[in-house]
Amino acid sequence: MHYPDLKMARIRTDKKVEIKNVSYDFDPSFQGKKYFLKTYGCQMNLHDSEEIRGYLEQLGYTKTNELSESDLVVLNTCAIRENAHDKVFGYLGRCKHLKREKPDLIIALGGCMAQEENVVTEIKNKHPYVDIVFGTHNISDLPKLILEHTEKQNIEVYSIEGDVYENIKYSRDSKYCAWVNIMYGCDKFCTYCIVPFTRGRQRSRLMENILEEVSGLKNKGYQEITLLGQNVNAYGKDLNLGYDFKDLLESVAKIGIPRIRFVTSHPWDFTDEMIDVIGKYRNIMPYVHLPLQSGSNRILKLMGRRYTKEEYITLFKKIKESIPNVSITTDIIVGFPNETESDFLDTLEVVNTCKFDSAFTFIYSPREGTPASKIEDSVSLEEKEERLQRLNQLVNQYSLEHNQELEGKIVSVLVIGINEKDHNKIYGYTENMKLVNFFGEEDLIGQIIDVKITVAKSFSLDGEAI
Repeated sequence: MHYPDLKMARIRTDKKVEIKNVSYDFDPSFQGKKYFLKTYGCQMNLHDSEEIRGYLEQLGYTKTNELSESDLVVLNTCAIRENAHDKVFGYLGRCKHLKREKPDLIIALGGCMAQEENVVTEIKNKHPYVDIVFGTHNISDLPKLILEHTEKQNIEVYSIEGDVYENIKYSRDSKYCAWVNIMYGCDKFCTYCIVPFTRGRQRSRLMENILEEVSGLKNKGYQEITLLGQNVNAYGKDLNLGYDFKDLLESVAKIGIPRIRFVTSHPWDFTDEMIDVIGKYRNIMPYVHLPLQSGSNRILKLMGRRYTKEEYITLFKKIKESIPNVSITTDIIVGFPNETESDFLDTLEVVNTCKFDSAFTFIYSPREGTPASKIEDSVSLEEKEERLQRLNQLVNQYSLEHNQELEGKIVSVLVIGINEKDHNKIYGYTENMKLVNFFGEEDLIGQIIDVKITVAKSFSLDGEAI
C-alpha cells in the first residue's frame, strides 16, 4: 500500500513528471463479463470514468447499466462536499448486499475519496468487502489490480501526483461532444478546497499532444470539445516552454472544431490576451464559467482566492464588453466559517452588479486536511440555509431574466439527445450553454441546428426547430 502522509501532496518533489503511454491487451478470461460504473462529482470525474471504461473494455469487459448484472462494480467518487461521501457509503451498502448473492463480484472504489487517508482507513477497517481501492493518480493501474485480484483487499493509492499519460483509449460518453484534459491538479490551494490533496499539484500536458487529440476528434466528426482542467487559465505555467492558455486556445481554434469550450477558470489567472482570443474566434463559444465564491473581501482573503470583489467585477465587465453575446456563470459558497450578515450582503451586492446567467451555489462543507476545516465556526446551519435560500432566489431571478431575453429569437443549438421526461422531445445547448428542449426527430442528434425560442424558464428554454 503506497500511502505516505497525505500532507505530502503539498510538497513539490524532485521527481520529474514523465509522459507515458498506457494500454492493455484483451484477456479472454474477461470475455462475457460485465462492469457497472457509477460516477460522482465534476466534469473531471466524468472524464476519468471515460478513461476507466476504456481500460476495462480493452480487457474484455462490456458495460451494463444494471447493478445486478455486473461482475465488477466501480465507484468513481467525489470528495468536494460531505453529502458526496454519504451517497458513496450508502451505495456501498447496496453493493455489499449484492456481493452476498454473487460472492465473485469485484467491488472497486476510486476517485477523489480514495485520496483521503481517513476514507481509506475506514474502507480498510469497516468495509472489507471492497476488493480494490485506487486513487486519482493511478487510474491506469486499475486493470493490473483486477488482474492481480485475490480474496485479500488490495489498496493501491499514491499520495504524490503521478505521471502524465498520453494516447489513452477513452470510451467516451458521446459521439458529438468530448472532454479534453489539458492539465491535471491545481497549485492554488484555496483554503477550503481539497483538490490539491486529491489530484495533486498542477501538471500540464504538452501542447502538441493536446492538438493531436483535438485533431483526431475533429476527424471523427465531433462537433464540440471542452478543454478541461481545475484551473485552465494557469495552463502551461509549470512547463516553462513559452506558451500558455491563450496560445493553446488559439491553436485549438485553428483546427476547426465547430464548438470549443473550457472549464474551469480562476479570476486570478484570466488575462486580457485570453479575453482577446475568445472574442477573436467564432468557434470559441461565448460562455465563461468564472467562480466568485464570495463577494466579501474579508472572506475572499480567508479563502485564499487572491483577488478582491472589485477586481472580480472589473474582470467581469471586461469580459462582457470584449466578447459579443457572452454568458457568464459562477460558483458561490455560502456560510464560510464565521461569515457575517455583512459578508453575505457583499455577496448579494456582487450578484446584483453582475447579474449572472446562472450560478452553482453551495453551503460550505469542511473537508478534512484543508486549512479552513480548522477554523471554529460561529454561524448556525439554519442561518446558512436561510442565506442560501435568499441567494438562490436572486440568482434564479436573473437567470429567468436572461432567458426571457431570448424569447422569439433564433439560436444555434447542438442537439445532444432525447429528453428523459418526454421522448417526443430532443434537447441541446446554445452557444451560451443554455439548455433547450423542443420537438424533433432523433436523427437530428449530433447536428447544429437553428431553434426558435418560444418559452423561457429559469433553468431551461423551450423552442421549435426551424
